[in-house]
Amino acid sequence: MNEFLSVFPVIFTIGVALLLRRTLVALSLGIGCATVILHWGQPLEMVRYLGSNAISQLYQQQWQSWHVNVLAAMLLLGILTSLLARSGAVSAFADWLFARIHSQRQARLAVVLLGWLVFIDGIFSCLANGNVSRPLSERYRIPPGQLAYLVDSTASPLCSVVPFSSWGPYVMALIAGIGWLEVNPASAFLEVASYNFYAIGTLLMVLVVAYSNFGFNHQKMMYSEDPELQQAGSPWQLGLPILTLLFGSLLMMLISGYRSSGSLAPMALFSNADIGAAMRNSCALAVLVAALLAMRVGMTAAGLGQALLAGLRNIAPAIAIILLTWMIGRAISDLGTGKVMAHYAAQYLSPSLLLPGLFLLCTVTAFATGSSWGTFALMIPIGADIAHAINPALLLPALSAVMAGSVFGDHCSPISDTTVLSATACGCDPHHHVVTQLPLALLTAALALLCYTAVGLGLALSLVLVALLLALAAIGAGQLHWGRRIKLI
Repeated sequence: MNEFLSVFPVIFTIGVALLLRRTLVALSLGIGCATVILHWGQPLEMVRYLGSNAISQLYQQQWQSWHVNVLAAMLLLGILTSLLARSGAVSAFADWLFARIHSQRQARLAVVLLGWLVFIDGIFSCLANGNVSRPLSERYRIPPGQLAYLVDSTASPLCSVVPFSSWGPYVMALIAGIGWLEVNPASAFLEVASYNFYAIGTLLMVLVVAYSNFGFNHQKMMYSEDPELQQAGSPWQLGLPILTLLFGSLLMMLISGYRSSGSLAPMALFSNADIGAAMRNSCALAVLVAALLAMRVGMTAAGLGQALLAGLRNIAPAIAIILLTWMIGRAISDLGTGKVMAHYAAQYLSPSLLLPGLFLLCTVTAFATGSSWGTFALMIPIGADIAHAINPALLLPALSAVMAGSVFGDHCSPISDTTVLSATACGCDPHHHVVTQLPLALLTAALALLCYTAVGLGLALSLVLVALLLALAAIGAGQLHWGRRIKLI
């Protein structure tokens, strides 16, 4: 097959996404384009291939348990986020937290803490944290742009490194689709997360900003000065479902790993664990706990039903995206796209530039399309092929560079859903949010780029992470020492 035709569906999909800014439409047309190329002049074969491609994602001589469990976990997470929002769990936690805040610094740190607690989905984190933190920001005069930065920077970056978020099953499913990768998807995800220097850097940078007020000294207060603030609330209605999700997943993973291996060695437990089933079951248990707590505070059966339907409706687009990403992944594999791109990358790309190159490529794609998930779908299989051809030892760091660049591009994109939602939830104009967030995100991305370059040159991960930590600590110390003389924004 002509090499250009092998690559064309990827170029076409990105082009459509740039033009229409609709991930679902772009993925659907990309699948159609690949199908036409694979079976040119054979309309019946095209229909058969599309049907086979779709069905095989869930059933291929036997049920595809990983894919089924991933979809079940995502559906349950959608229901959980809806329950927590509609039952008042997030607001109750915020009210409980607000009564314990006594300074602007503590208020900023509380916004970060709340973002870390509602990590289960990026969009949910932006909406929940933004809306419940606005009264706190009003009382302590946190500028809207700074609040939006704190909210946005504890959403997608955190979801991209936590296996128990809605992102975890999605990325693990894409990793599991790399047929020649022998590593357990969960183990691979954890290692990929450890190399995600942009996400790690952003989570550290947001602490620097919250503690030292770095970058926002010259922002003007845009809220009223005497808001009414509630002093009641409880942390348990939110905390118990989240703790159930976290510890339930871990416990079920360990139990399934022990049953499969008969060993108590940590690596044996995790490598033999049924990750998909553990996540599915822990999500179901967390939904049950959230529902019981919601009924305890007065939610009716009708209210529970409405929350369930709303959760399914809200998660439906994500389900559609993941199904289409699996389909386009198979189509790209059948076309040999990754092998073609890997061949040219091996010829013209230096091994030392593999990681920064993938980071920048995915940054541009995600920024232009406003979708990190769409970029994952296209670039994780291709990045794996390129890394395998250039330097197999850098395979997992290369997948991390894909994820980091995708999160960075999405984080800064003015057409990203999380960018717009975090701004509107915080009472901030989206353009103002992009302008105020961009310098901090660019600084963090520059540090991440240096880290990927260092790893490509052979430096150990531990040394690179220590250097990243020291660099951000130095920024915070400089802000505390020189104060207003540091003007970033």
